[in-house]
Amino acid sequence: MSKASTYPLRLPQSLKDAVDAASKRDGTSINQFVAMAVAEKISALETAEFFSVRQQQADYEKFDAIMNRSGGQAPIKGDVIGEE
Repeated sequence: MSKASTYPLRLPQSLKDAVDAASKRDGTSINQFVAMAVAEKISALETAEFFSVRQQQADYEKFDAIMNRSGGQAPIKGDVIGEE
């Protein structure tokens, strides 16, 4: 188990009330709810950074070659965004 530390957190009353209500609906303590919210935000930021780095490594010439190769199959119904 990792070591926990404390951090005094100041929230506007309206935000604290919203967190209190959300944590009750979630069945967790305010502390658990805030810790999970922070973890989710960190995960989202790290995921965005991961894909940003991957995008910089993209080889668009190879992508175009793959997308334009002969012998592929046409998209099937539902493969095209907005097509039902």
